[in-house]
Amino acid sequence: MRRGQAVPAEHPVTPDGRYFVVRGRLWRRANPALDEATRARLTRELMAARRAKQQAMRQGDEAARGAARQRVDAAKHALGERGPVWWNDGAPDLNRRMARNTPYAEWFSGLGLSD
Repeated sequence: MRRGQAVPAEHPVTPDGRYFVVRGRLWRRANPALDEATRARLTRELMAARRAKQQAMRQGDEAARGAARQRVDAAKHALGERGPVWWNDGAPDLNRRMARNTPYAEWFSGLGLSD
């Protein structure tokens, strides 16, 4: 696992480090080329935006919820979790796809996890 790319042990990371797996689904990881300070700042912003969205939902404030969702999206784009892929070998983005239906299927089946 690369520096700054902590993923809970129960979430396996694909051999190329591009995705982690939750309940059989691939989720794109943050760009490993981000320096530690930038990654930490963006992660803090992401968490703050998620908290703001939750608070807006509790209060029934649709305008604040929309603004918070935009903040979440911006942080995820900046981290490389959304938007253009951060790798440059031409491989497609498989974010949110079931691992068993991707080129990672053999690797995933070898983990012995149920999806």
